[in-house]
Amino acid sequence: MASTNSWTLELESKVAASRKFRACVMDWHNLAPKLAPHIFDSAHHAEGDGGIGSVRHYNCNSAMPFNIMKKKVEFLDVDKCECKYTIECDGTETATFNVKVKPTANGGSVAKVECTYKSLEGKDKMLKAKDSVAEMFNTAEAYLITNPDAYN
Repeated sequence: MASTNSWTLELESKVAASRKFRACVMDWHNLAPKLAPHIFDSAHHAEGDGGIGSVRHYNCNSAMPFNIMKKKVEFLDVDKCECKYTIECDGTETATFNVKVKPTANGGSVAKVECTYKSLEGKDKMLKAKDSVAEMFNTAEAYLITNPDAYN
């Protein structure tokens, strides 16, 4: 029997909201295997034009609690740096992620990720996924700081 759970993650960054959003949300399927090969073996855009209804596939390794992840964009507002997507992966009946990246007064940003899920295998898998999401945002931040012209 699946149980419904949720978690929230808030991460401050020195990187502007629009750059962080484009790297972590819009183009992560391209960056993930390059920046986080310890988490993602491969990723690709499978359907759509990147907007609502688009699907991306990720092949994960042991750092993630599942092997394959399919991510579908349900809502997208690039100007406001907000999106909602559903994820299908082994061991999880449903998972919904809401991502909002807001600018801060110092030119940086705060990313807020809210996840609600029904897990068939307990909440340990999705809590491990929470750690991986935090690492993803931190890895992207390091890349963007090192490459100040990327995603401008």
